[in-house]
Amino acid sequence: MFVTGGLKSLLPHVLRRIIRCNRLSISNTSGMAEGYKQANVVILHKSLADDFENFCHANAGPLPLLYRSKPGDWKCPSLSSDSDIRTDCLQYRIYEHGACTGTLTSLKEYSEQLKDMVTFYLGCSFSFEKAVQNAGIPVRNVEQKCNVSMYKTAVPCYSISTFCCNLVVTMRPIPESKLEAAVLATSELKEAHGAPIHVGDPDLLGIQDLSKPDYGDPVHLHPGDIPVFWACGVTGVEAVINCRAPLAFTHSPGCMFITDLKNDNVTVRSSRDVPQVHCVSQDPLHYSIVSAEAAQRIKNLETLIGIDPGDRGIIHLHRQDELLKACLSISHARSVLITTGFPTHFTYEPPEENDGPPGALAVAAILQALEKEVAIVTDQRAMNLNKKIIEEAVQLGILKRPVPLLSYQRESADSALMFLCENGNPGRPRFDHLVAIERAGMAADGNYYNARKVNIKHLVDPIDELFLAAQTIPGVATTGVGDGGNELGMGKVKDAVKKHIKNGDVIACDVEADFTIVAGVSNWGGYAIACALYILSTCEIHDRYLRKAVGFPQISKKMGWLSALPSVTKEEKLLKTLVRHGVRSGKTASLEMEVDGLPFYNIHSVMIEKLL
Repeated sequence: MFVTGGLKSLLPHVLRRIIRCNRLSISNTSGMAEGYKQANVVILHKSLADDFENFCHANAGPLPLLYRSKPGDWKCPSLSSDSDIRTDCLQYRIYEHGACTGTLTSLKEYSEQLKDMVTFYLGCSFSFEKAVQNAGIPVRNVEQKCNVSMYKTAVPCYSISTFCCNLVVTMRPIPESKLEAAVLATSELKEAHGAPIHVGDPDLLGIQDLSKPDYGDPVHLHPGDIPVFWACGVTGVEAVINCRAPLAFTHSPGCMFITDLKNDNVTVRSSRDVPQVHCVSQDPLHYSIVSAEAAQRIKNLETLIGIDPGDRGIIHLHRQDELLKACLSISHARSVLITTGFPTHFTYEPPEENDGPPGALAVAAILQALEKEVAIVTDQRAMNLNKKIIEEAVQLGILKRPVPLLSYQRESADSALMFLCENGNPGRPRFDHLVAIERAGMAADGNYYNARKVNIKHLVDPIDELFLAAQTIPGVATTGVGDGGNELGMGKVKDAVKKHIKNGDVIACDVEADFTIVAGVSNWGGYAIACALYILSTCEIHDRYLRKAVGFPQISKKMGWLSALPSVTKEEKLLKTLVRHGVRSGKTASLEMEVDGLPFYNIHSVMIEKLL
């Protein structure tokens, strides 16, 4: 027998009495007492109670603590008027030294042992199912009259003393068109686990097979459904197993304690609290979550850098929200590879222009502050120059430490794959994201052109091949930043380049990036990426999603992130360094304080101030 309409509408205290009398032959409490909070249950010896409470506070997503009893107290007056934890769950599990040694419908036979034990009541996702339904979203496990699917993940919780385990999640299939509504419906229900911690491919959590849940029942996806994962209170069961206590009890997964507390109708008040959902990858399928406020701030940055001071027609190349999507993808990345270098001045030594390196270093600096791995790949002939620039950037305080400098040469058909992946294995990429900032891009005829239609192929190593290879590696994304259409990654807008940019029919880059950021000056695109990553890192909604609602907010590191951002002073010093090394302005070949023919003071300096 499954949950019927009658059980859905019964008041909690009536349901508890029925359960107490062992008169229900159902497998879980999903859908019961709609609108009331349900609770996971963990019962431990009093000597472990303080550590477990701290473990809950350190992992508040999976383990939102509703109530902690005193030793031997079988009631929970703040949650229910007439309950007895020994009898009021459908089914219990008993654990001895970490092993489950049986299931029970009553704990009364253990009343003597329970006198020295403490009960923890932890929030449950069953509590938000009514809110999800009220938002017009189907709850598939209720529809299919089965328990929710629960999975162990590869995500470690924050450990406290003997309590250490990986996160457990529930999965609910949600129609793609309803993703944002599902996140909005649950995000403020913190005591029911809050917003999802992952949307998309289960393999990104270390879940191999959705048809084989570790707890509960398989829930089938309908066509168009996306798997959405919430933190789960069964994480507490895993913690009990790993702590190997001599004796412990938990509810059986899905057999919750039903409280008298109603789920409050939460009204989200400000854009800081309103979540948005954005797809950042199709292979593997991956969505990210960010606040509406943070998203708007990043869109404002995109608008700022999109002006066209050189009147080159770049407004026609602009793609909306590319900065936001690129930075969300980079935010999820573990390791980022940056490339820059446009040898437009082929009659000079060095031939490089000074648009590109400052933007690249600005991105590298924030990635270092965010504790991500970062490396730069450039032309073999320019290695010594770039090494000197990086060393001086460290001395100037732009970088915390030197960035590894790499070069790439094509030696065989699989050179790019060998460079990007360990032993050329696409399942083991070295980098999650590739970023090109003002990097010469290959045209349709295989050559590389500056804006004046001069072929500079003899000065350019085939780093484009890395971007082409990345398209074949699941989980590796690419971003191209440019200001004229002949830069690496601009292939995504090549038709517009050919139509609207001078010499575009010849110079247009043919190599696409997943995300294309168009800026009036490419350095500005790099600065905007750095500022956008800072905005994302200080967004509480995005931070929680990144850390999967385990551990503590990272906002304490804010000052370190802030100090890594570009500033007028730092960029002025860096430009002087480039001038000293003979790196010239792109448009004029001048060795003055200018980039792309635009003076640093009153143009670039003002843009930096606006971005900050």
